[in-house]
Formats: sequence, structure tokens, C-alpha cells
Amino acid sequence: MLERDGDRPADGSTALTVRGARATDVARLYEICLRTGAAGSDATGRHDPLLLGDVYVGPYLALSPDLAFVLAGADDVAVGYVLGVADTTAFEERCDVEWWPGARERHPVGSATHPGDAELVRLVHEPERTPSAVTADFPAHLHIDLLPEAQGSGGGRRLVEHLLAELRRRGVPGVHLGVDPENLRARGFYAHLGFRPVPAVTDPAAAASDPDAAAGHLLGLRLG
Repeated sequence: MLERDGDRPADGSTALTVRGARATDVARLYEICLRTGAAGSDATGRHDPLLLGDVYVGPYLALSPDLAFVLAGADDVAVGYVLGVADTTAFEERCDVEWWPGARERHPVGSATHPGDAELVRLVHEPERTPSAVTADFPAHLHIDLLPEAQGSGGGRRLVEHLLAELRRRGVPGVHLGVDPENLRARGFYAHLGFRPVPAVTDPAAAASDPDAAAGHLLGLRLG
């Protein structure tokens, strides 16, 4: 799955703080997901807000809550988040049992009513699986989204570095994410953090299970 946005260079701001995500943040994080769901722009009206969150936010909060962090303002309301998983393969297997069945009941085949939802409903019923060629070196993965008012604050970098520090503490050897090759700002952001392109997966079966890996859209960072 492709990341939809990154952050701009830090300006030294300290108004925003990083903290662990809480159960009370769920609705707000679904809202942020929607408001950044069109390549970083507002997708309100283009997607069912519950569906978008059920694909990109819900499974992480439910199954990997200890690696979910938010960027919060002085009022403690989240303006961005990073969601991580230490073991992508195990996470995807748990989703098959613990998350996707419920999501399929909420979003049955043929239920898409917004222009961009057909592909999301397909992902609910046919989840992508990350190839072992990727997870062998980069077993962890992350997603990050920031509202426009939080971009340029340096908060995106702080979020990612906070997660990376926790992954290193756990001995995770590497992390990956997907970025649209046309999103040059996001790719520059991740390159500055040390992420580098992951070679495209060429095995036909593995490539079919993860189009981003097959297209060479993944970036990876070794943590050792």
C-alpha cells in the first residue's frame, strides 16, 4: 500500500508533541486518514470514511497499538499519526483472522458507493500480502499521515524517528513503506531519513500479491 504523504523540512517548532495513540483517538485518526486520503489532500466525499479508515488505520490500532503514535497539538488533539508493525508477515496473518472478517461484514462486495471505493472494497476482500523477498530484510512497515496544518513543523520526522527508535529497541532489522514515485516531496523526505529503493519483486506469484513491490514503489531502511 502506498503512503499518501510525507513531511516538509523541520523548522524547529516544538508546539507539537509525539505520544502513544489512545482508544479515544480512533475517530480522530479515521478523520485524519480521510482528510489526507487523496495523495495527501482531503478525500471527503470521495471515499466512505469508515472504509478508508478500516483499510489504513483500524487494523494497526487493533493489532499493533503499541507501535501507533500520534502528533498532538497543545490541546492534545491529534493532527497526524504514524502506525507501525514490527513483523509484517505475522500482522497480515492476524488480519486474516482478527480484522478482515469484521471489515468484510461492514463492507460487503458490491457495497462501494463513492468513486474511489471499489478498489478499497477489493482490498478488504483480497488483502495484499507482502512478499518474503521484502520482509526478509525489511520485516517491519509503517504508514504516516499529517494534516496540512501539521506539515512543515518537523512533526513528521519526529513521528517517524520515534517509531524507528522503538523498532531498533526491539531488534527489528529493517522497515519498509510504499511511496508513489510521482510524490517527489514524500520520496525526498524519506530519502533524507535514510530510506532507499527496494529492488522490484520479479517472482510472478509474489508480484501478483503486492503490486507496489512488483512496481518497485517500496522504500526500505536497515535499522541495524
